Amino acid sequence: MLKVERWSPRRQYIAFCIFQFTSVTADGETTMTESSLLRELGQVSNAEVGEVFREFLRGSIVKMACEVMAAEVAELCGPKHAPSDCRTYRAGSAAGRILVEGERESVTRPRVRERQEAGGSREVELISYASANDPEQLEKAVIQALMSGVSTRQMSVVKPKSPGVSRSSVSRLWQEAGTRLIDELRSRDLSRHTWCILMLDGIRLSSDQTAVVALGIDSEGCKHVLDFALGSSENAVVSNELLARLARRGFTCSQRLLAVLDGSDVLRKAVKEHFPDSVIQRCLVHKERNIRGKLSKRHTGELARLFRRLRSVQGYTAAQEVVGELEAFLEPLNAEAFKSLHEAGEDLLALHRLEVPNTLHRSLLSTNAIENSFLNTRRRLGRVTRFRADTDQASRWLSYALLEAEKGFHRISGHKELPKLIAALAREHEATPTKPPSGPVPSPTAPATARAPSL
Repeated sequence: MLKVERWSPRRQYIAFCIFQFTSVTADGETTMTESSLLRELGQVSNAEVGEVFREFLRGSIVKMACEVMAAEVAELCGPKHAPSDCRTYRAGSAAGRILVEGERESVTRPRVRERQEAGGSREVELISYASANDPEQLEKAVIQALMSGVSTRQMSVVKPKSPGVSRSSVSRLWQEAGTRLIDELRSRDLSRHTWCILMLDGIRLSSDQTAVVALGIDSEGCKHVLDFALGSSENAVVSNELLARLARRGFTCSQRLLAVLDGSDVLRKAVKEHFPDSVIQRCLVHKERNIRGKLSKRHTGELARLFRRLRSVQGYTAAQEVVGELEAFLEPLNAEAFKSLHEAGEDLLALHRLEVPNTLHRSLLSTNAIENSFLNTRRRLGRVTRFRADTDQASRWLSYALLEAEKGFHRISGHKELPKLIAALAREHEATPTKPPSGPVPSPTAPATARAPSL
């Protein structure tokens, strides 16, 4: 006879809060029947109703688990009062524990043994009992709590009745889970997608660790976190390591690749090394920010207006006109700002030169797609104050944060126009000469009378 008593949240014994179960054990089979259940629930105060119901549900789950174990024993050994010739037989019972919502609950588990041909017998593990002790649900809850900001020291306070929530256990659990996240991110087969756009940018994790992150956009406009590489800065070694790993995993393009960068010379050189015929588009948001830093506040409004026009105009000729207005605006104001405008060179109007619909400009004239991922990443890494460079701690946290950010991705604005972009990139690819021309070649898209900016 097993009597399970439930107590009120104030730890006071209440008669009508008793859950009394009769545990009948015979020949190793356990059944549980409920004999008393909250006959006067209305007498419980409002503050205790929720706790009472939760305790009732936990008791019901324990009862169901015992009934499932009894059904499995009957399936293995046959009816209890009808002996069979099968090799398995009931072998009494033993004390056991199951996990209910990540917390331990004591049960009486039945035992089954199997006769061996060479003599003797062995214990048969019940699938239902093993499933009831599966720690996967608890591990997910612990990892979620850890990612939500609960420290390893406080996990035992959050889940006091759960096994394996000590500081060392949670740390080992996170190491295993984080390693799986790294493998999940880097084991994706990139050859399954048709890629057309690549974005690269760096995120600083600590004073001595920086990650270069790659984000790809396929022909349907879907964004994917591709990979990352860690280093002390956005240097050539880290950038080339990242792009080489992407190539090994199947990141290729049948046409020229459009790469959107923030202006880093190292990233541009690495992209050109691995994708020599790629089209590089400079992020206009970064360029506007750089120029704004060199101007007084009274001129920033006009600068923002001109850059808004540059991001919205259709075609290369119209973009040249806006750049001409920017030149005329900046030249008499600030020589450094004027020089910064021309620093980008042809990369400033690369997308305009392809003559694609301006509905794509919102997504492809800046690195906002990857910057938004970094914003969500910083929110999730806010509580991490130190990344140990001698471990894979930074890789684990960054993999988790990027994969979580990816869950909120949507297709880019103007994705229905991507076939036109791919066609333009393919035409550019076909028109690219195998050898550089001996003399200057005038732009076919700009009229002879148009004033071409000295980019």
